[in-house]
Amino acid sequence: MWAYESVFYQIYPLGFCGAPFENDGIAANRILKVKEWIPHLEKLGVNAIYFSPLFESDTHGYNARDYQKIDVRLGTNDDFKEVCDALHEAGIRVVLDGVFNHAGRGFFAFQDVLKNRENSRYKDWFHINFGGNSNYNDGLWYEGWEGNYDLVKLNLRNEEVIQYLLESVSLWVKEWDIDGLRLDVAYCLDHDFVRRLRGHCDSLKEDFFLVGEMLHGDYNQLVNDAMLHSSTNYECYKGLHSSFNSMNMFEIIHSLLRQFGPENWTLYRGKHLLSFVDNHDVSRIATILGNKSHLPLIYALCFGMPGIPCVYYGSEWGAEGDKKNGDPSLRPSFEAPEWNALTDWITKLANAKKNSDALNYGDFRSVVLTNKQCIFERKTEKERVLVAINADSESYTAHFDAGCGMAEDLITGEAHDFGGGSELPPYSAYFWKCEK
Repeated sequence: MWAYESVFYQIYPLGFCGAPFENDGIAANRILKVKEWIPHLEKLGVNAIYFSPLFESDTHGYNARDYQKIDVRLGTNDDFKEVCDALHEAGIRVVLDGVFNHAGRGFFAFQDVLKNRENSRYKDWFHINFGGNSNYNDGLWYEGWEGNYDLVKLNLRNEEVIQYLLESVSLWVKEWDIDGLRLDVAYCLDHDFVRRLRGHCDSLKEDFFLVGEMLHGDYNQLVNDAMLHSSTNYECYKGLHSSFNSMNMFEIIHSLLRQFGPENWTLYRGKHLLSFVDNHDVSRIATILGNKSHLPLIYALCFGMPGIPCVYYGSEWGAEGDKKNGDPSLRPSFEAPEWNALTDWITKLANAKKNSDALNYGDFRSVVLTNKQCIFERKTEKERVLVAINADSESYTAHFDAGCGMAEDLITGEAHDFGGGSELPPYSAYFWKCEK
């Protein structure tokens, strides 16, 4: 599938475009700003964009009012069509956020319930007790997502709800020719609904990609042939930055062996999870890392390990943002993209990843592992790549059987001779393509 050979780029549209947090109802075609960034995305090597919510909502996008209309703060459906057409022309696929677990209090069906109560034709679209009360003193109780009552949980066992959501997806494909969906809080979704969604999407477009947000648990519950193609790899997200901050590479390699290693009990070998070092919900990686020299290295590890790498807008040049300052601080509007040494490095990683059979599909095997260094193998029948990371401020010489005499670094194109050991300079990373 195309997604397995792609480098994703995440944009949080309401923040990226500088929209007001509260929906002020004032129309503005801010979404067209994305077109201005296409040359930057092409240069970066991105070939798929994941857009966080952009449908009409109360505030932050995850509290939708209407699943079939672009948020007025961003523009019109025609404006977004113009954006999608330009992205597709540039060879960049489009993946939207599908927020199907809950809607906002401003959702038209919920507003009808508040107005007409037991007489509302939409009362069974939600989980409602007319004998209770809500935090908003509505004179009725309803289930909110994890206690957040601005997020009204949808009844995914109700056929009318299911049809509304599936019809919305059909509209998105028809109007904008989207290529996939990222399912918000997928771990909360009714499994039968996910199966329905998969079958529906398969019927709409060949190779339509479904990735789910999963924070914990067994990803196989949703990532399988009948449901999702992929999920967010939050286990390795934590392991990536923690391994560098604690100078303990054993942590991330242990997770990768658990997920993709050669043992029979490995959980996800052959699957393609979405890899990331930050996103719209967590502090920026440049803020989290204690040693800024590790910034290029964590991206090398993210692009070299099994999975689909995803870069969060602005982080490619080292933008900072701290979760403790609130979500808006993580979702800013940058006047224009920046370019520096980190951006240039990520571009090289992206090109190496997209053009390597081993990095896209290879098995995982640990070769050398210390607290501050790791070397692991990615291997298919066509290609073999060794990924080497030295997180130390001192040089390190690795002595191991590389299985070949010479190699080419997929990042720089330079030749490497394994004779006499492999010296890793301070804060260095390599993707060595070995002769079979």
